[in-house]
Amino acid sequence: MSCACGHHHPRHDHGGEGAAIALARPMIALSGRLICADTAQMMTALSLLPDHVELSRAEPGCLRFDIWQDDDPMLWHLSEVFTDADAFAAHQARAGSSEWGRKSADIERDFHKREIHPVIRPELPSDRDAIDALLRATFGGGDEARLVAELRRQGDLSLSLVAEAAGAVIGYLGLSPLAGDTEAVALAPVAVTSKAQGLGIGGALVHEALGWAGETPMVVLGDPAYYSRFGFAPAELDSPYAGPHLQLHGKLAAGSKIRHASAFSML
Repeated sequence: MSCACGHHHPRHDHGGEGAAIALARPMIALSGRLICADTAQMMTALSLLPDHVELSRAEPGCLRFDIWQDDDPMLWHLSEVFTDADAFAAHQARAGSSEWGRKSADIERDFHKREIHPVIRPELPSDRDAIDALLRATFGGGDEARLVAELRRQGDLSLSLVAEAAGAVIGYLGLSPLAGDTEAVALAPVAVTSKAQGLGIGGALVHEALGWAGETPMVVLGDPAYYSRFGFAPAELDSPYAGPHLQLHGKLAAGSKIRHASAFSML
């Protein structure tokens, strides 16, 4: 089967298994089929869907938009995710007035729309390309993506979580062990796709990591104004990263020595 944009895109949907993130407004997921009646309709789909996919993915509220052709060339499958009902309505309005909307009106639609909330779950091997892409897009470069890949390669990902919405990886968090005077873990990186920021997904990932760590101290290098809301506080620790952005959740004696996993040396 081939995707309308000419590239391979993962289409797995893990069925929402994991810790649900309760959003103020649910996301909208759409799945279903386009059913062509004849060769002319199939050719319309082949010629116009690539632009439709590109324009849809560029919408500010579109988190996922995949359309792929079945082994039966008259059938196309789709999987879409939008940040909320308003984003879905904006997509419908744009698509309806587009060339695709006008020329494909006679193609049969068999769609199922549902409200969803993202879930947090452990990383799966099939998520790795999506995690890499998310980190590169969120941080505007490859350092964090290479960090996670190297932590994974060296067996230093103590915890690797994704936030998923109907198969779309929209958030990520990693924990790695800290060497030093006392057992502790490092929180890094945390990322949420730009289109879903401000919805509480990053905070839900941090809370999930804190629950997993329990009494184990957790150290983060980040914005104190953000991390203080989770109970992190500035820490005077013996670390190459010592400074106002080095913060601690839990108890470590002042001056305690900590050293991040060797993968951090590449940053």
